[in-house]
Amino acid sequence: MILTKAGSILGPIATVLGYVMDVLFKFTGMFGIFNVGLCIILFTIVMKMLMIPLTIKQQKTTKLMSVMNPEIQAIQKKYKGKTDNESMQRQNVEIQAVYEKYGTSMTGGCLPLLIQMPILFALYRVIYNIPAYVPSVRVYFDNVVNPLMGQAGYVEKLQGITDIMKAAAVNSLDKFDFTNADKLVDLLYKFTTAQWQELETAFPAISTVISENAGVIEKMNTFFGLNMAEAPGWMPSLAWIIPILAAATQWFSAKLMSGQQPKADPDNPTAQSMQMMMTTMPLFSAFICITMPAGLGIYWIATSVVQILQQIAINSYIDKVDIDDMIKKNLEKVNKKRAKQGLPPARITQNATASLRSIREEEEKEKEAEEKKKERIAKQIEESSKYYNTNAKPGSIAAKAAMVQKYNEAHEKKGKNK
Repeated sequence: MILTKAGSILGPIATVLGYVMDVLFKFTGMFGIFNVGLCIILFTIVMKMLMIPLTIKQQKTTKLMSVMNPEIQAIQKKYKGKTDNESMQRQNVEIQAVYEKYGTSMTGGCLPLLIQMPILFALYRVIYNIPAYVPSVRVYFDNVVNPLMGQAGYVEKLQGITDIMKAAAVNSLDKFDFTNADKLVDLLYKFTTAQWQELETAFPAISTVISENAGVIEKMNTFFGLNMAEAPGWMPSLAWIIPILAAATQWFSAKLMSGQQPKADPDNPTAQSMQMMMTTMPLFSAFICITMPAGLGIYWIATSVVQILQQIAINSYIDKVDIDDMIKKNLEKVNKKRAKQGLPPARITQNATASLRSIREEEEKEKEAEEKKKERIAKQIEESSKYYNTNAKPGSIAAKAAMVQKYNEAHEKKGKNK
């Protein structure tokens, strides 16, 4: 069943966002433009601009992780294969110590996302059912609903309209409350052009009112020839451009954001899951945009495009941020909190990039030592083989082995000369 407004936590947030969109609708109306699609795009730009501080904070944490990650991976490598509780606890303590050294926490990158999640869900609710939250749009639906409910037998006539259950989003008309004005507004918002024409025919006494407001509503809902209230559906049509663009722009946006991500450990299941998500999310976006109203698809595309432009600007800014200054500021904040709790200040890490270089130099030394070990073993095998080939007694196992080796070498040489 269609829900006019979201309740609980999302309700108040969605209501505030609805007022923001109403202001935008009135603003475009000052220029004679009453269009839901344009308002969705402007709405997206405004919301993304308001979230810039959270986005920058998240990107700073990501850049910090690129420095911390080698240290964390070194700890994980140290305890790889150890599943006992004591080893797991030691690993967690050592990883926590790395976070403290850089003046951040394990949840530092998650907090901006957690703050944004309720806002994003509320945004979807507003876009999905615009008349419920935007008074300037709702008024045109009320112009139809109020006289409609005064008509004799209006419920039966509404039930007779083609595909009414699809518009009502119910499996049975008994589950839909036709006496609720809010529900009727929801219902009319999902009407196609053909259904509006049927409505005019079914109620000749108010056909002029229906026609006038239906014309305004259709004009408001139409964006580049697409009805914002209708889902593109599975039948190929021009509307498929929405899911295609939604998938393409989200993929590019994710690709751009991954450039700031720390290099992932290929053996880490979490890293593998993130890589899989980058591939599947654009496909999921396309599926959602096919099955949901086109307005949501426009919002999805606008979000990705704005995010791409925003990400390019933020990446340019983040690249200029000095890691050591960032750590120093982080630790200053941490020490203020520790002072309030009566705890001694945490040590400030001098030159975090030097710490990173130290780890990388250690890795290079280990790699070089491994190569030298392989060379030494290979040389020992070669010298040993040469000794037994030249000093083996006739008829001994070593002599016979040398004969077999010489035969194999001569056979291989003969094969190459053919």
